[in-house]
Amino acid sequence: NMQNFENSQLYQAELMDHYKNPRNNGKLESPDFSSGVFNPSCGDSVSFEGVIKNNKLVDVKFQGSGCVISQATASMLAEFVKNQDISNLEKLEIRDILNLVKIHLGPARLRCALISLEALQHGIKIWREKN
Repeated sequence: NMQNFENSQLYQAELMDHYKNPRNNGKLESPDFSSGVFNPSCGDSVSFEGVIKNNKLVDVKFQGSGCVISQATASMLAEFVKNQDISNLEKLEIRDILNLVKIHLGPARLRCALISLEALQHGIKIWREKN
């Protein structure tokens, strides 16, 4: 129906905006963790850096290259996770990413959307092991 179509157009516009004007893009001075994921099937890569204080992710930056989905999701995720408790971030799942992105993703696109979450959670895991 038209309503759904308009919504999906809206969400695609939001994705494009994050892709063209990424939030929290770049590097941190002295991150507590740094971790990246590369998807060989499409050549996308996303890396996350974060600063953790009192079990909160107080600062986060990402860098990456690849398709609109992988890069826009990284930007959306970085915005979403800032100032959240680490324990909440460790529990994030596929459906949380889908709720952020809000458009239907087939299996290949889903993989593109999930590499940010993988990179972030891997970074937090590394930090946990060190602390």
